[in-house]
Amino acid sequence: MENLIFTTEMAAVMLVLGFTIFLFVSEVIRIDLAAILILVLLGMLSYLPGLSSLANVNELFNGFASNAVISIIAVMIVGAGLDKTGIMNKVAAWILKYGGSTEQRVLPIVSGTVGTISSFLQNVGAAALFLPVVSRISVRTGIPLARLLMPMGFCAILGGTMTMVGSSPLILLNDLIATANEGLPTDRQMANFELFSVTPIGLALVATGIIYFLVLGRLVLPGNNGKEDGTRGQGMSDYLKRVYGLRASVFEIDVPADSPLVGQILADINLENHLYIISTFYKGKVSMVQVLTAPIAAPCRIGVIGKRTVVQEFAQKFGLTIRGELDVFSEEFAATNAGVAEVVIPPDSRLIGKCPRELLLRKTYGLSLLAIHRGEETLSHVETEDHEATAIGLVKFQAGDMLVAHTKWDNLTRLKSDRDLVIVTSDFPQEEVRPHKVGWALFFFAISLSLILFSDVRLSLCLMTGAVGMLLSRVLSIDEAYRAVGWNTVFLLASLIPLGQAVQSTGTAEWIAAQVLAVTDGLPVVVLQVAIAILATGFSLVMSNVGATVLLVPLAVSIASAAGADPALFALTVAISTSNSFIVPTHQVNALIMGPAGYQVKDFVRAGGVMTVLFLVVSITMLNLVF
Repeated sequence: MENLIFTTEMAAVMLVLGFTIFLFVSEVIRIDLAAILILVLLGMLSYLPGLSSLANVNELFNGFASNAVISIIAVMIVGAGLDKTGIMNKVAAWILKYGGSTEQRVLPIVSGTVGTISSFLQNVGAAALFLPVVSRISVRTGIPLARLLMPMGFCAILGGTMTMVGSSPLILLNDLIATANEGLPTDRQMANFELFSVTPIGLALVATGIIYFLVLGRLVLPGNNGKEDGTRGQGMSDYLKRVYGLRASVFEIDVPADSPLVGQILADINLENHLYIISTFYKGKVSMVQVLTAPIAAPCRIGVIGKRTVVQEFAQKFGLTIRGELDVFSEEFAATNAGVAEVVIPPDSRLIGKCPRELLLRKTYGLSLLAIHRGEETLSHVETEDHEATAIGLVKFQAGDMLVAHTKWDNLTRLKSDRDLVIVTSDFPQEEVRPHKVGWALFFFAISLSLILFSDVRLSLCLMTGAVGMLLSRVLSIDEAYRAVGWNTVFLLASLIPLGQAVQSTGTAEWIAAQVLAVTDGLPVVVLQVAIAILATGFSLVMSNVGATVLLVPLAVSIASAAGADPALFALTVAISTSNSFIVPTHQVNALIMGPAGYQVKDFVRAGGVMTVLFLVVSITMLNLVF
């Protein structure tokens, strides 16, 4: 191999690389700001004598229009569009229904699903689509988001090794092999890899990732760096007790067909038993109760808010079964969909002098009234610490009454424009859900996916086609699309692209490769393969995995040929190993999940360091077993 001279530009690149690593590890400034600083530093250094080729200042900001960055922007918009229709809520509900609500059961289902999807869809796309799903699962189960997003993100990266279209290096590999064959004898030329040639390797890697987090997750994952949601599940009960003295929880109860409760009026049941039936499940349909004068039809399930001892007496009295946890009502009572709201009756309200039953408060306003806070007194169906239960459905409203109600957030959003009520609650999801747009959202998502799988259209254009389609069909407004983009992720990735280009264009990467390979020259074939894998891993952390693949595949083929090894095996080792990007958040997926989960670089170093070693061991072992 030709000896390379270490130049001044190489030295400058090495110093900038070291400075970048220092900023990322120390986090003396935010990581996205550090990336922007490196971008500016490269541009300014290129004006110094002898460093002109460090960066092309006329193309310094081209990273913001790169295929990777535009793809991330588009997939965030597509994901937000699907989320806006409520379909991600249904996916989250399905996972919870069949997978349970414990970390040991949720983690493998989410991570395995994302890993499988990313075998055909670019891994950052799979991760972005499942980000809202995992957020909802975190809210509903109480599992910290930081304990779910990293396993999901790592398995999205690992899933890209399951097929030859799962990642850009594998897509590119057959083209690089064709080029390399031109310099090889006919009997040594490599055959192209088929679509599922790498599937055993990818499956082993995804399984390793899942098992790793199941076994060591409690040691390597942060507890909860993200924001805690105080309105979920038990949080609602705690809030009602702390603020209004309401000793109430939410229960799901089975009503058999022969129960004496059948045929009784909901309002009478609430009043006589000092509880509140807030939702029903009948003939396969869940609905929030709108008319309290309706009778109970069975067999059914009812969602009840009340004091535990009172609800237990009620169940025993009527031969009902209380479930241990919410099942069919988990979606209705999810903090992302509904919760406790506080609403005030203003002095000029037309509701003054009228009672909730007269106004059909649930049907008209979507408010399930739990209590009326009047002066220093709290009136409620449910027994309080200081007062007996009251038939609040018959209490006439007065100016200044504070209504404590359970409601869906989209109902509360619409009530903000109602002059008869003043919404006090402000910390709730106020974005409108558009389930009627689910057809359009799925249609344009399918178009994007089809273009990715069955055409040669550029990835960013495929995804942007779906994003624009969702905007034109009004699944999302353009302002909502702007808000859906994680601009910190965009700036982080776009600002680091010139550094990767500098590593490659100045010959720094080739020089590093030559030094490492010179040290391993003459060693056993497996050692050479491991060295190639480590090189590919290291390069993928500081430059694009495509760039690392383009650079190292020809070198790997040359080394394999000289050592009498299989050049195709070495080439595939490079393409697989460039997905071993877990130690720092420079990979698009890691950058995507860093903000929502509140991860720090040290979290990636701790969890990603072990994953990197496992990746090397499993991938090298499987490559030699399969090929």
